[in-house]
Amino acid sequence: MKLNRLGSAAAVLSVAAIALTACGSDNPTAASSESAAGSSAAGVTGTLTGIGASSQNSAMEAWSTGFKAANSGATVQYSPDGSGAGREAFLAGGAQFAGSDAYLKEDEAQKAKEVCGPDGAFNIPAYVSPIAIAFNLEGVDEINMDADTIAKVFKKEITKWNDEAIAKQNPDVDLPDTAITVVHRNDESGTTENFVEYLKAAAGDVWTYDVSGDWPSDIQSENAKGTSGVVSTTTSTNGAITYADHSAVGKLSTVNVKVGDEYTKISAEAAAKALDAATPVEGASENDLALDLKRDTTEAGTYPIVLVSYHIFCSSYKDQATVDLVKAFGNYVVSDEGQKAAQDSAGNAPISAAIAEKAAKAIDSITVAK
Repeated sequence: MKLNRLGSAAAVLSVAAIALTACGSDNPTAASSESAAGSSAAGVTGTLTGIGASSQNSAMEAWSTGFKAANSGATVQYSPDGSGAGREAFLAGGAQFAGSDAYLKEDEAQKAKEVCGPDGAFNIPAYVSPIAIAFNLEGVDEINMDADTIAKVFKKEITKWNDEAIAKQNPDVDLPDTAITVVHRNDESGTTENFVEYLKAAAGDVWTYDVSGDWPSDIQSENAKGTSGVVSTTTSTNGAITYADHSAVGKLSTVNVKVGDEYTKISAEAAAKALDAATPVEGASENDLALDLKRDTTEAGTYPIVLVSYHIFCSSYKDQATVDLVKAFGNYVVSDEGQKAAQDSAGNAPISAAIAEKAAKAIDSITVAK
């Protein structure tokens, strides 16, 4: 099972969303908050526990607040410990849902049947964003790089900002003789997995490592935990470079990535174009909305380093109260209201109407375990 993610803007996501189903959707109107939230959204009570991607943290805070406002007796607790930690906790029965920038691997999907019943768990797109290659270099606002150069920088084969490989792609930029400090995640991370998957696909001759949520152990560089950790370290270090959810990079500068013959500036709109070739993961169930992307696209104007952060739910839970709570929160997240709350808070792009419709259908299929 190949691991891929996505990033996008609502207006253009509809094209890629057609790839999610055989029939697609011609309806440009997003699912209403009422239909997406479902009748169970009113007045549910209890505490819902989630663990997972740090990239979701700002969005999750908005979702928790909005859901609480509509359900005064309900609380959502989310610990942004990283995608790997979230999936591990979920599969151990320590959380009712996981937030993850990587969908369940085949072995994880099998293990999910032990805690979720014979139909296992499924992945629902909740948070969509491009991954920025962000840097802190005094006097430089943006830089062009092709995939091979990016890979060599993060492998520490290129160690100075005025290296010829960078300079020739930026003839109008006054590049200083400053050392490049690579900053990577030190926790298992879906953001890492998405980033290195791009490197493997687009610069395979340079980046020879296997795709993993763990940074290669033989590349010794600065490291930090979580999205906030790598952004903070990079922000405080002149010459530093990292990779992080675009919504979280703050005032850091970003790399324009070469795709085909042109350099593409990071944006939700450019990331959305990467979805045109998106396909459902082979063998996924009807309710599983995990996607595969073409990372090595050459289509101009496309930003290929994208992720979708998923919410991973069980197909069944032990009692009706838990089912009602999970369904109510899940439907709120994919509703117009929930997506707007996340966009306002985190700056991510909302999911499309077609994806929201399929997500609500999948979430409504959750039942009490027999």
